[in-house]
Amino acid sequence: MVNRFTTEQSTATMRRWKPLAIVVLVATAALTALTADATARQARPAATVEATAPREAGEPIMAIVSIKSQKVTFYDADGWILRAPVSSGIKERETPAGVFAVIEKDKDHHSTMYDDAWMPNMQRITWNGVALHGGPLPGYAASHGCVRMPYDFAEKLFNKTWIGMRVIISPSDAEPVDFTHPALFVPNADALAAAPAKAETLAREAEDAARAADEAKKAAATTSREATSLPASLRKLEQLKKRADAELAYLDKALAAAKTDQAKARAEELKQKAATKAADAATQLDTAKADAQPKLDAAANAKEAAKAAATKKADAAKAATAAKLLLEPVSVYISRATQKLYVRRNTHKPAPDGGGEVFDSSIEVPVTIRDPDKPIGTHIFTAVARTDKGLRWTAVTIDNGDDAKDALDRITIPQDVLDRIAPTAVPRSSIIVSDEPLSSETNYRTEFVAVLSNQPQGGFITRQPTPAVDDDRVASGDAPDGGAGGFFSIFQRNPDYQTGNVQRRGGQYYRPVQQGGSWW
Repeated sequence: MVNRFTTEQSTATMRRWKPLAIVVLVATAALTALTADATARQARPAATVEATAPREAGEPIMAIVSIKSQKVTFYDADGWILRAPVSSGIKERETPAGVFAVIEKDKDHHSTMYDDAWMPNMQRITWNGVALHGGPLPGYAASHGCVRMPYDFAEKLFNKTWIGMRVIISPSDAEPVDFTHPALFVPNADALAAAPAKAETLAREAEDAARAADEAKKAAATTSREATSLPASLRKLEQLKKRADAELAYLDKALAAAKTDQAKARAEELKQKAATKAADAATQLDTAKADAQPKLDAAANAKEAAKAAATKKADAAKAATAAKLLLEPVSVYISRATQKLYVRRNTHKPAPDGGGEVFDSSIEVPVTIRDPDKPIGTHIFTAVARTDKGLRWTAVTIDNGDDAKDALDRITIPQDVLDRIAPTAVPRSSIIVSDEPLSSETNYRTEFVAVLSNQPQGGFITRQPTPAVDDDRVASGDAPDGGAGGFFSIFQRNPDYQTGNVQRRGGQYYRPVQQGGSWW
């Protein structure tokens, strides 16, 4: 009885508690779900609303992408002008943080890797396939390394940006702040005023030198053609004279050997004819030599004149290009990793192998950095507008080290470099200071490309890098978001293309730039 009662009592108790247990389980599951959902919401960045500044916007100077907040903000000289949510790279395909610039724009781009995926209003920032473009935004990182923007936003933005515009991708939120420092370029008012006229004058001189070189080349070709047949003609006359002299010598011997008067008379007659023939051949040869020498001298002189005109043309073109570049914003990159200073300006000349524009990189020099083993961070200083005293600058920091002021304090820029670039510095000029070397993606068709080695780079390093070759070099033309198109060839024997052994630093491959003259 006890056992049966206990069993019945247990069964009854279980029946009474079963509904309550189910309620508890359901409540627990709901609470778990709510907690997980809350955790997921916390893991995602807060939603960024697309916005336009409530003022008349100027030309955009830079774009800053925040990977943390999944947003992009465009700035003009007076502050932010456009803001929108973005979708950056997923885990192991992360969008690289660093310093970039727009190097190509394509209104209707299609990926060559991802099933012809549409990437409208594409603005490329590396040749290995990272770009800003319109795309779907699920509210979190979802791309293969590119920065997706709202479709309408990307379309509205497309015609506002320009080749060479700075694009900064920051691991966290960053924004430009007003900044002053003695190391920042202070333009010279007289140099700025004289620069346009000087560029125009040198451009005319370059055109005149080019025309003179073309005329000298044509004159050299004409005189060369006229003189080309002379050596052969002279050789022919020399051979005729040699044969005539040999015939005369033979007949002279024949005359001496003649035994009869008839034979002697016949030999004498032949000898006289041979002597006349030899004399005529000698006269023709002497006359031809006299006539040919001025023509040969003229051809040699014309050749030297053409060579000198070509040198003058090259020098004039170089001077004209340098003067024209002084009117362009100048970008300076100072690397603690390489202890070098690099200078770039956009020539606005289309790349000869298609895609993008050519950037002049004729200045590359060693630079002194105090405490070179101490991190300096990554800081971007940008001249945003003119002032009565020179230029107004802003600073953006995307990687900790020294603060911006201390970073500049540690650097001594060579005076000759300052003398070449500071007097005519204009708005949109910039100085970048970084622990990082230049990425191997920096070449003659890019502004500076530098990737933070302490941040994930999945969407960057999984793409095919620029190959480490010297001559006959061919670079990958991967489409944005990974399209490996291979559509262009790096111009052969370009002295400014980065050569040398590829090195690795913090997961990032880079190739030191070869020092040399301007590509153009």
